[in-house]
Amino acid sequence: MPLTSAKARLAADAANYVVAIEAGRHALTGDEGPHEGGADRGPAPFAFVLSGLAACTAATLRMYMQRKAWPDAEIVVDVSLHVDQERTQYIRRSVAIGGMLDDAQCARLAEICEKTPVTLFIKRGTRIDTTLHAA
Repeated sequence: MPLTSAKARLAADAANYVVAIEAGRHALTGDEGPHEGGADRGPAPFAFVLSGLAACTAATLRMYMQRKAWPDAEIVVDVSLHVDQERTQYIRRSVAIGGMLDDAQCARLAEICEKTPVTLFIKRGTRIDTTLHAA
C-alpha cells in the first residue's frame, strides 16, 4: 500500500514538456524553462523536489512549535539547488522564523530541520523500482 502517489501525463500533442501532474487530489502543471526548450508553464522537476523539501521543513517546524506551545510565527524556508566545482550537487536551505525565540529554541529548531521526513528521505536516498510497458 503506497504512502502517497503522484502521476504525470505528457500528452502526445502537448507543447514540448508541459506535464499534467496529479498529486493526490491536486492538479499541477510541470514544465521546463525556455533554456531547456520548455515554455515555463509550471515548475521544472527539481523545483517540485525543492518545493517539497521547503514545505515539509516549514510544516514540521510549525508542528514542533505547536507541540511545545511556542507562539505561532511566520516561517520562511528558502531552498536552492547548486553544483560545486567537482560537479557535486547540493541543496542550500535557509530558514527564517519570525517572533521572539531564544538561542536554545533556535538551536532546537535547527536540529529539527535536519530530521524532517523529506530531509531524511533526500539524505538517505531511496530505491526506485521501475517497470515499463506499452500502453
